[in-house]
Parts: sequence; structure tokens; C-alpha cells
Amino acid sequence: MRLNSSFLQFYALLIALSSVSVTFAFPAYGSLGGLSARQVEAATAGFPAVLPPGPPPPLTFSGAKLVNDKAHPYKAPRPGDIRGPCPGLNTLANHGYLPSSGVATPAQIITATQEGFNFAPGAARFATYSAHLVDGNLVTDLLSIGGKTAKTGPDTGAPAIIGGLNTHSVFEGDASMTRADFHWGDNHSFNQTQFDLFVEYSNKYGGGLYNLTVAAELRHRRIQDGIATNPEFDLTAIRFFTAFGESSFPYSMFVDGRITERATAGLDMTNATLIFRDGKYPKDFWRAPEPTSGFGIIDIFNAHPIKPGRNENGVNTYTVDPDAADFSTPCKRYTDFLSKTVVKLYPNPTGVLRRNLILNLGFLYDAQGVIPDCPQVFPYGQL
Repeated sequence: MRLNSSFLQFYALLIALSSVSVTFAFPAYGSLGGLSARQVEAATAGFPAVLPPGPPPPLTFSGAKLVNDKAHPYKAPRPGDIRGPCPGLNTLANHGYLPSSGVATPAQIITATQEGFNFAPGAARFATYSAHLVDGNLVTDLLSIGGKTAKTGPDTGAPAIIGGLNTHSVFEGDASMTRADFHWGDNHSFNQTQFDLFVEYSNKYGGGLYNLTVAAELRHRRIQDGIATNPEFDLTAIRFFTAFGESSFPYSMFVDGRITERATAGLDMTNATLIFRDGKYPKDFWRAPEPTSGFGIIDIFNAHPIKPGRNENGVNTYTVDPDAADFSTPCKRYTDFLSKTVVKLYPNPTGVLRRNLILNLGFLYDAQGVIPDCPQVFPYGQL
């Protein structure tokens, strides 16, 4: 299955991507997905409902720029601060582009990813609203870039999601480059074994640099490892798309922006260690020279094409899901995300929750750009 690049622009997502201390019984950054109207009312009592603003505009200046500057020094997370599976978001929080707490609004995340890495506006909005709809609190307009702290309070019970971006299978997924699969217990912390493989493949295929060639081979290896070792391995839904998108980020966004030959540049292992392990910009780091959502994704996929699927009956039982969206069906990806994920989390929303769902779904649809013959879907009606 060979792909046209026009299908891929929408899928280069960040997993890529306010100091708040909350002590309510329901965390302000926990998802309200699956709660009844009465539960939502009870859960949100005590903190304000927010009318979510529209997405922030593109940067006024979108060229290369020093981002590890005096205004954004590295500060290690404080006790109780949240970090998660995305090294880019962790880095932005550690350098003050995002709140150190690890709790932020979608608008803050979109602005930070543009300012800190020159993430393209459409991709930044699409990734952020996709994550917020399934992992965030739509009433308070807050999202955790990781999981819960000790101050999250008691769980509200299934099927609500409380875990922020750490939550498995709705946005975060298997076959990460530097994190373990959820099946093994910790899907969000830096994993030295996986990073050692990252280094090994960078040495073997990139002469010590992580580049497009390395990305294609490592992506294939991580998928094959998952099939062979993880009985619950799943490469469907949004993870099918983000897996290939995130593979392009290290050489497209983590390489210093003063290096203009992006197609041949690569990320060295010293700087890779700083970003992936420590959540820290390299010294004197400049963001990408132009807005990017990751390039070369088509090449990464086409090097070792695979159809969406999962292990159905233990390891090495990878079975193609004929009903799953892939890169050739971008509209189905959109409609499946709504019908198979969002609507299942929010079956009968009312009041503020319904209003904010409608608004955020509109932001998501607008962010993905024009897909031929793909009108907006309104599962909760219109305002």
C-alpha cells in the first residue's frame, strides 16, 4: 500500500505534545467522559465551568528562534508536578512554555508547541483537541500532560477517564520509541531499554544520528517487537496514525533550527538523551526554521507498510482489522474517532458539558483542514 502525501498531513501528531493545585474530590484535569448529567453536575461543583476560547492564532514570526533562552531556563519538576509520555510536552513544561504543574488549557498547549518547537498550527490544534476530547476536562478546559498526582482525589468510577495523556488506547498507544507498552505496566516513563534500541538503530542506520532512514527501520522494529512480545498489542484507531507521525519528530523538530538541510540532518544521541530522558532543551537550542508537522512520514510508512490491526489471541496473532481507518481513508479516521471513541465516552451529555463538546469538536474539525467529501458530523447537535 503506497501513499500519497496529501493523506498524511493531518496525522503528524504530537504524543508528540497554570500552576494548579487541586484538592477537590474530582480532579479539575480529570476527564468527565462517560458520566451522566447528574454525575457531571456533582463532579464539577466547586470549580468554575469555562467557555473554551477559540484556538490561538499562528505565530507572528514563525522562523528559527532561540528558545532555550534566559526567559525559559530549565527547571526540574517540583514534587507533585506532572510529566507524561510525550518528551516534547515534558520539555516545554520544564522550560516554562507550559505551566510547570503539567496542567494546561488547550490554548496554552497549542501556543507552547508552536513557540517552543515551531509545530505547524493546524497539526498543533488537531493533536491537542484530539487529546483534550478524550483525556481532558471539557467543563474546566484543562488537560493533564501526564497522569494524576496525589491530589487528584478519589476516582469517579468507570467509564470515566481520569488519567490525562497517560491513559492508554484513546490517544497514547503501543510501540513508542522510548516508552514501554501499557501491557508492561508503565507507558509514560522514560525506558532505558527502548532508548538503547533507539541509539543502536541510530548507530546502525544513521552513523550515530537519528534520521529518516533510522526512523523507518526503528518504527518497523518497534511494531514487530510489540507483535512478538505484547499479547495485547494494538495498532488501530488514532495510534495507527500517531505512531508514524511521532517517528518523524526527532529529526524534524528536535534538531537545532539553524541546521537548514532538514531532510539530511539528524539528531545526535547527546541531544536525544536530553530531550527524551531529561525533558531538557540542548544548550543554545533554536526551534525549527519553519512551521512543521513532521516530514517524511510517507517514507517511514512506505518502507515497511502495514495495515491497522491487533494481536487477537496472544503474541504473534496480529490480525488486520478490515473496519479500521488507515491513511487512505482520512474521513473514516475522523468519523471513527467520533463514533467509536468520543461518543462512547460522552453518551448523553447535557448543559455545559454538551456545549463544550460541541465547541471542541468544531475546533477539531476545522483543524484537520479540507478532506474531500467529508462534512462535519454533529453527534450532539449544534449550538
